Amino acid sequence: MSSETLDRKENDCRDAKVDLDTILVEEIGQFGKFQLRTLALTLVAVIFCAVYGEFVFTAARINSRCVIPECEEPSTAVYAPDWILNAIPGTSLTSFDNCQRFANASTILTDRSTCPADLFDVHRVVQCEAYVYEHAQTVVYDFDLGCDEWRRTLIGFVRTFGSLVALPITGYISDHWGRRFALTFNAFNTGWIGVIRYWANTYSGYIVSVFVESALGGAVFSCTYILVLELVGPKYRTVAGAILTTFFAVGQVILALVAWAVPYWRPLTLAMYIPQLITIGYLWVISESIRWYMSKNNYDEAEKLLQNVAKVNGKQLSRQSLEALRRTAEEQKRRIDIEKKDKIKEPWLIVLVFQNRRILIRCLVSPIWWITSTLIYHGLSINAVNMSGNAYLNYAAVAAAGIPGFWLAVLLMSRIGRRPVLIGAYWLCGLCQVAYIFMPDDLYAVSLAVYLVGKISISTVVTAIYMYTAELYPTKYRHNLFAFSSMVGRIGSIIAPLTPAIGAATFDNLPFILFASMAFLSGFLMFLTPETNGTKLPDTMEEASNIGLRDK
Repeated sequence: MSSETLDRKENDCRDAKVDLDTILVEEIGQFGKFQLRTLALTLVAVIFCAVYGEFVFTAARINSRCVIPECEEPSTAVYAPDWILNAIPGTSLTSFDNCQRFANASTILTDRSTCPADLFDVHRVVQCEAYVYEHAQTVVYDFDLGCDEWRRTLIGFVRTFGSLVALPITGYISDHWGRRFALTFNAFNTGWIGVIRYWANTYSGYIVSVFVESALGGAVFSCTYILVLELVGPKYRTVAGAILTTFFAVGQVILALVAWAVPYWRPLTLAMYIPQLITIGYLWVISESIRWYMSKNNYDEAEKLLQNVAKVNGKQLSRQSLEALRRTAEEQKRRIDIEKKDKIKEPWLIVLVFQNRRILIRCLVSPIWWITSTLIYHGLSINAVNMSGNAYLNYAAVAAAGIPGFWLAVLLMSRIGRRPVLIGAYWLCGLCQVAYIFMPDDLYAVSLAVYLVGKISISTVVTAIYMYTAELYPTKYRHNLFAFSSMVGRIGSIIAPLTPAIGAATFDNLPFILFASMAFLSGFLMFLTPETNGTKLPDTMEEASNIGLRDK
């Protein structure tokens, strides 16, 4: 090759705009050994972060009944003595009221030692003053929460609310000290704060520890998601995301099996949280994000890491590409600085949204999709332990049902479109809730099958809604508008732990009526937004508004 040709190629490289995706695709590999190693290491944290649902077992309901002081001492009382139906409304020794008892009769003429029926007035019932529990496996026994469904389910509410607080804290840490440090910070905090909860002896102390752990460690999944997706090439990002959500479901299955093996909440707490202390090792075994290095103008470290990625993947990385990458990054920073100055002259984003009817409609309906998705996805898992049958196996089965749902979205979205997948999944989920409500109690296998199909459907939605929402908005405002939908959607995950209490306070099937109503509504709202499959990602408000308009 002549020197003139070489000079021309070098000049071409010098003039070309090379971003990180270009290097991943053309030189060092989109999903090679280095990316697989990073993914495998972060999957450990993803499995651990399924422990956020531990309140389903550690704060599970315990069957309870009133203490009957006329007939027993609280310290020696057994849950279902032979005389129980004399004192408490019920139909059998395994089916009696958990929260009420018969009032004392006005005249007592018989021997109390056998707790006879004439001690009680069966026409009047009163609330329990103290409780006898069937077992002592959960915090309900330790903190005497019998029949106090609101305080019991508040534990899950505080957990999910804390994870909302964790997002801005982790965002600040991630931007200032890096993705790796943010992941380690969250994962290790989860471990040591969770271990400390073993010694919680009061309800308030327990609640505080749950909130602090969640607020300082509740963003593990988002940290791993960002770290992995910033390193993987564009072709494999959807697959990498599906792998992460799959292993979160695997973690939920493991949680159920561990809880089955170690049912008492204090030993279970140690069994779940002590292993998480190994995540401190992430500071040494996981590499920092290349994109974060570049955002901090640390090009030398970024180039060293890129060369290491190329070496591990068995690829060659040219010096010209690194130089072009640095120039492109610097040009992009200058462009962003100019855009920030121009942005001062622009109307506020909310004004722009209200000026564009189609974008406004999307901003109004997309949060409803997200609330529905998070409410039903988490609500089905939480309520699974209250179904008939083995609570641990029910939870494990419902968690595992999410896995085919995640991959169905990956397989179908590009083939039949985003909207058909989402509408079909929402409506199928709604139909499953309706069917479950009217299912006879003795058809356990059929009820479970319907329940699992509902979980598969909403899992499909959870994966598809991420991509579809992002595709509806223009590049310049995509992050803010996407974040708006996602943050409002957290309302669903915060309400989900309260649904058992809502059912107990009204009637058992009200949560499933709520799930069905929201699923049908969200499916109908999909008709207000356009199909995005095969369309170019919009860069401006006008392009975003014109998605789906044939004449455009």
